[in-house]
Amino acid sequence: MFGRKTAVEPRMTWEKNNEAAVGAEIKVENVSISFPNTANGEIIEALRNVDLTIERGQFISLVGPSGCGKTTLLRAIADLQQPTSGEISVRGQNPRDVRLQKKYGIVFQSPVLYDWRSVRRNVCMPMELMGLPKKHRTKMVTEMLDLVGLLDFGSKYPKELSGGMQQRVGIARALAIRPEILLMDEPFSALDEFTKEKLNEDLLEIWSKTKTTIVFVTHNISEAVFLSDKVVVLSPHPGRVSAVVDIDLPRPRTLDIKNEAEFGALVAKVRSSFEGV
Repeated sequence: MFGRKTAVEPRMTWEKNNEAAVGAEIKVENVSISFPNTANGEIIEALRNVDLTIERGQFISLVGPSGCGKTTLLRAIADLQQPTSGEISVRGQNPRDVRLQKKYGIVFQSPVLYDWRSVRRNVCMPMELMGLPKKHRTKMVTEMLDLVGLLDFGSKYPKELSGGMQQRVGIARALAIRPEILLMDEPFSALDEFTKEKLNEDLLEIWSKTKTTIVFVTHNISEAVFLSDKVVVLSPHPGRVSAVVDIDLPRPRTLDIKNEAEFGALVAKVRSSFEGV
């Protein structure tokens, strides 16, 4: 896909990334996270004694009420938040080492695009910071924009795009460095239902091609069931794992599956797993 291997431009293909991604694994062991309230100095306990294992190449969703620590847990996996106690390991390494090795891709609720950069240059930015060769960057940007269906919009600027298209750019940028783990913090929550459902389908298609391990935070139970291999239900504050629900719906999935009784039963099972709500 990227031509002959040279000393300055490593050969990177989806097949090679698949092999690495299928080898990824995240272990969260007895993790608690507390931090001081900036308003009054009181200690806020965000997570308490969380245990979780995410297997290689899985699509995992974290669901729970507001304030249950979903985003805090995601940030801890990403090395953006440190556990107060307990341990997180990613393929036997600590999250900081994995982050420094550029094995994470992160997509936030807002795509955080630079208004003065075109779509292509927004997607290219992480590779520029990594010092990758220009030829490699150009090929990767083209491939990623094609993957998210924006190949014809590379010269546009963020203000010229819809919210859904901006999120596609954010996904393309996160995938451009070939991450082994993709962390997504409510990436579609601000979008209308029609756009959200279309991006859900598109995300599953991208995941089927890349087999990147995905950890996805959402408030939407139906979205979590549609996307995931497993749904991890967190309790209200302080966050604890109430249940891990296996989603054994067949793949590939289309929106029609939401009309099936089995889908409805799984949504009800996840909902009934919530504690204290």
